[in-house]
Amino acid sequence: MKAYELSILFHPDLEMNLDPAIDKVKKLIESAGGKVVKEENEGKKRLAYSINAQDFAVYYYMDLELPATAPAKISSVMNINDEVLRYLLVKTDERRAKAVEKVDEETTEEKGE
Repeated sequence: MKAYELSILFHPDLEMNLDPAIDKVKKLIESAGGKVVKEENEGKKRLAYSINAQDFAVYYYMDLELPATAPAKISSVMNINDEVLRYLLVKTDERRAKAVEKVDEETTEEKGE
């Protein structure tokens, strides 16, 4: 299983009731044989340009572990989902992720936490 990062821009009308849409995405990931490692809701933000006549979107990020065949399955379903304005599924560079974790640990130690 390889590490991936999934960034999703959800329709702004889902801001108050985002849980069903997120549950659909999680079920899709699990049915493809993957698992969610970490998730983060960044909230509603203004878009740099309109997408489907929308000026805002709810930003949501997930760190995933997926088998080799899963990205194609996930992409095919995400492309036809009306709740998702845009998404980006990329393979995470493991060396860079380890370097970032190391810097975070050093910063935390310097602060005395």
